[in-house]
Amino acid sequence: MLDSLSLGRGTLLLPAFLPDATLGVVRTLDSEDVEACGIDAVVMNVFHLMQRPGSSTIRALGGLHEMFGWQRPIMTDSGGFQAYSLIRENARYGALTDRGIIFRPEGSRRKINLTPEKSIQLQMAYGADIVVCLDDCTSADAPYEVQHEAVRRTIAWAKRCREAYDQRLASTGQGEAERPLILGVVQGGNEPDLRRECAEALLEIGFDGFGLGGWPLDTEGDLLADIIAYLREQIPPEYPMHALGVGHPQHVVTCWKMGYEMFDSSMPTRDARHGRLLVMDDAGSGPPEGDWFSYLYIRDEQHVKDGRPVSETCDCLTCRRYSRAFLHHLYSIKDGLYNRLATMHNLRFMARLIERLRGDGDGR
Repeated sequence: MLDSLSLGRGTLLLPAFLPDATLGVVRTLDSEDVEACGIDAVVMNVFHLMQRPGSSTIRALGGLHEMFGWQRPIMTDSGGFQAYSLIRENARYGALTDRGIIFRPEGSRRKINLTPEKSIQLQMAYGADIVVCLDDCTSADAPYEVQHEAVRRTIAWAKRCREAYDQRLASTGQGEAERPLILGVVQGGNEPDLRRECAEALLEIGFDGFGLGGWPLDTEGDLLADIIAYLREQIPPEYPMHALGVGHPQHVVTCWKMGYEMFDSSMPTRDARHGRLLVMDDAGSGPPEGDWFSYLYIRDEQHVKDGRPVSETCDCLTCRRYSRAFLHHLYSIKDGLYNRLATMHNLRFMARLIERLRGDGDGR
């Protein structure tokens, strides 16, 4: 497995967990908070950013790094997942065509046209360190013919993304050391032959790494472990693999054991805001095994007078200075400080997990 990626803003150690900063911010935290949690990179989303705050604003502010005050790596997602989560779930929000994706935001008469070329051009203009090809995302249980069409379109779009990427490099004069990496996304649902077909085509086009495409869970919420492992086998080990949308702690460990080096999800931060905190019950060294973590639900009445920290072994600001009782109080009165402290704790949990997978220490 790879242990690092060389990027324009330094070296990104692997494995890495990238929290979602979808609209240019990890909700409730500033860049110093995120750094304090031990996070080395974040992921933002071009589909959302092109709407708010908008491309002209981002450029006027000097790009995403200057806007967020973040000088570590940023990966930008392409907008392909939004085609799945919006359009495939409800056709009134837009349409998928061979040309690209047409979005119709709810409550708005305007259309948003996102082509492979536009997605790459915007990601590079925003100053991302890792850009992602636009893909046609599907759910694992979609019919074979739907998966086949998504693979055909994903391959065609990947070719156009690569062409747009090369043209942008030529026009800006970026050299090998400064250029962003570009990832292709492998679709194919739960069909091994389609996953192999897509992977082979993307390898032939040529990318710096690859992403696990499609929703990674089945209808029961279980990880699609067999197809995820199969896909990793189709990509040579010298290419990094990003498990897009994987953020459940146990799923991260499982995918890491399969050979995936990068992960992103909104789950840890979203859970924190909704009162579900992560606790590392096994704070030993090395990859965790067995029942190594649990959830603490801060709204529960049992925490009203509990003077203990969320986790005795955690070194985050929240656990060093505040009690479960205080967090319960903040949550009960809906004070914004709760969201900040809870989010910092869950992100530090994910960073400690990554440190253990890297072999950097005991996760404390």
